[in-house]
Amino acid sequence: MNNLTKMNILKPANDVFEAFVDPEKIGNFWFSSSSERWQKDKTITLEYKEYNAIVEIEVLEIIDFKKIVYRWGESGEEHIVTISLTELDDLSTLVEVKEEGFKQDDPDFLNQLIGNKEGWVYMLTCLKGYLEFGVNKLRTGLAE
Repeated sequence: MNNLTKMNILKPANDVFEAFVDPEKIGNFWFSSSSERWQKDKTITLEYKEYNAIVEIEVLEIIDFKKIVYRWGESGEEHIVTISLTELDDLSTLVEVKEEGFKQDDPDFLNQLIGNKEGWVYMLTCLKGYLEFGVNKLRTGLAE
C-alpha cells in the first residue's frame, strides 16, 4: 500500500530540488540537519534536534530537478519514498511525495497511513512557506 501527497510550489523545479538535497537548505523546512548532499547510493543521516531523533536514509535514485527516491525505516519495516517534481511553468512546480511499504494486515495500518499523510502535508506546507515566503521557522511547530 502507498500514500500519495501533492502540493504546488510557486518556484522553479531547480529551487525545490535544491531545498531537499542541499544540507544548508533542508533545515529551513524539514529536518534540523543533513549529514551531506543527497546523492545516489549515499547513506544520509538526518537529525530532528527538537524531537531528539536521528534517521538514516539510503538514496536510491536522483534525477536532477525531477526525482529523489530513498529508503528509510527499521530493518524489515522499510519504506520507499519517491519525491517527484514536475515543473508546470517557469514559476511553478508540482511536488508529489509517494511513500510505499505500508502493510494492510498491520493492526495499526490506518493510524500509520493517516499519521504519515499528516507528516507529508506538514513538510510540504513548510517547504512552501520557506521557498515562497522565506519563512524558515514553521518546521518546529508540529506538536506530537
